[in-house]
Amino acid sequence: MPEAKQQSGFGFDAATGKLRLGRWRIAMPQSRPARIAIGGGLVCGGILGFLPILGFWMVPLGVLVLSQDIAIARRLRRRFSVWWARRRNGGNS
Repeated sequence: MPEAKQQSGFGFDAATGKLRLGRWRIAMPQSRPARIAIGGGLVCGGILGFLPILGFWMVPLGVLVLSQDIAIARRLRRRFSVWWARRRNGGNS
């Protein structure tokens, strides 16, 4: 019996409580304030992406982390997911 493919994509795996980034899985804290602090820190660090060590890549990652707990970030992530799917399918709705 063939093994099931691991689900790829971006978001949170509800079964394991881990952040999915393509084929990578990152464990996130169970504490809501800790997740909000990590996400907020990533967004703030990403805004300062012109400085050494920090990068603009931190903003989307921070929004992804915040999307588990904050409705506005969750809405942004869903809109991006829909836009990305339409773009990959060649604009066919």
